[in-house]
Parts: sequence; structure tokens; C-alpha cells
Amino acid sequence: MAQFDTVRGVAGARSADIDAGLRAHMNKVYGTMSVGMFITFLAAWAISGLAVTTDPSAAVAQIGAEKYLTSFGAAIYTSPLKWVIMFAPLAFVFFGFGAAMKRLSAAGVQTVFYGFAALMGLSISWIFLQFTGYSIIQVFLVTSIAFAGLSLWGYTTKKDISGWGSFLIMGVIGLVVASIVNIFLASSAVAFAISAIGVLIFAGLTAYDTQNIKNTYLMHAHSGDTEWLGKAAIMGALSLYLDFINMFMMLLQLLGNRE
Repeated sequence: MAQFDTVRGVAGARSADIDAGLRAHMNKVYGTMSVGMFITFLAAWAISGLAVTTDPSAAVAQIGAEKYLTSFGAAIYTSPLKWVIMFAPLAFVFFGFGAAMKRLSAAGVQTVFYGFAALMGLSISWIFLQFTGYSIIQVFLVTSIAFAGLSLWGYTTKKDISGWGSFLIMGVIGLVVASIVNIFLASSAVAFAISAIGVLIFAGLTAYDTQNIKNTYLMHAHSGDTEWLGKAAIMGALSLYLDFINMFMMLLQLLGNRE
């Protein structure tokens, strides 16, 4: 009996260590994601400020009542450079992070993530030109509440939702293809459908990615490879960051008030 109690005590201590490690891991994921979000919106706001002026003498093109594009704004929003800016974050996700995971330390991967967040800020800075500041804040709060609820559910649910992954990824690929096609079609109906379906897909991905981050940690908690776990936390932050950004952008298209 004493031996059994000893074994049970050791198992309980290990379980407590894993629980504490999981909490620290998830805190790192959410903390890294939050810093990335702050960098993105700060960069987007700062860049949009450089792109727009109220001084006609410094203007390249008028985009609204007493609102003009500077030469910088014209370069990033109306020149061929806009296509590079638009697709650069997507290319970075597919190619940049894979190389960073193999070659860099956890601190290096984190720096790459923050650089990517700034690049994303450049890519979405146009929202400050098209939507009112109030509606951007309003949709951001709605997205935050929805994201928190979905992520909490993904973390606490006993249901295995790993089977959602392939279906949701196929949905994302479909959204990307449809969005590219609609660049040329310029159909408001298609844009509405993309946004509505996109909200559902990224809502599902938020729950799926949260559970996947948790399960990945639990599978590798005994390895003792703190460097790998550090990188895994940053990649988890990237997954949730992308879920949040995309859900926010889809909701903004549906609910945002335009200038």
C-alpha cells in the first residue's frame, strides 16, 4: 500500500507539473499573439497616417472630402506595388516561417513573427482609409469577444475536434481562390458570401487550433526539449493570430461602416 501511495504521489506530482507547464505554454501563446496584434494595428494606423493628407498641395490623388493620398499612399495603394504588399504575408506564412523554424532559435522565430506582424499591418492599413475609426474599434471588440469564447471552448471541450482540420483547411484554400477570382469579377455578392463563409471557417479554426496547441504540448511535455516547445508556442501564436486577423477582416467587411 505504501508503495502504491508513493507511485500515485509521483504520478500526481508529474501531472501537476504538466498542468503548470501547459498554463505557462498557453500564456506564452496568447501573450505572443497579443503583442503581434498590437504591432499589426499600430503599424496599420501609422502607415495609413503617412498615406493620407488633408493638404492638397502635397496630394497625388483625392480619395474623399478633404482627404488626399500622399505619394507614399499612392505607391502602396494604387501602384503595382499594392499586389506585392497584398500577397507578401501569404507568401511569408508558407515559406518564411518554415525556414525560421529550422534555422533559428525560439527567440529568433519570435522576432520573425513580430516582423511578420508589422508586414501584416502594412497589408491591412487600407482599412483606416475605407472604414470609420469607430466601426473598426467596434468590430475589433466583437471579434475579441467571439475569439475568446471560441478559444476557451476549444481549450476546455472534451470533444475531439481534430477531424475538423482537413475540412477547414480546404475551406481556407477555397476562400483564397474565390478572393483572387473576385479581384477581377468585383462582385459585391461574391464578396459578401466570402466574408460570411470566412467568419464561420475562422471561427472553427480558432477552436481547432486552440485544442491542437494544447494537445501538441501534452504530447511533447515529457520530452524536456524547451527550445522546441518555445518554437511550438510561437507557431501556435501565429495560428491564433491568423485566425483572429482573418475573422476580424471578414466581420469588418460585413459590419463595418465605410467612410
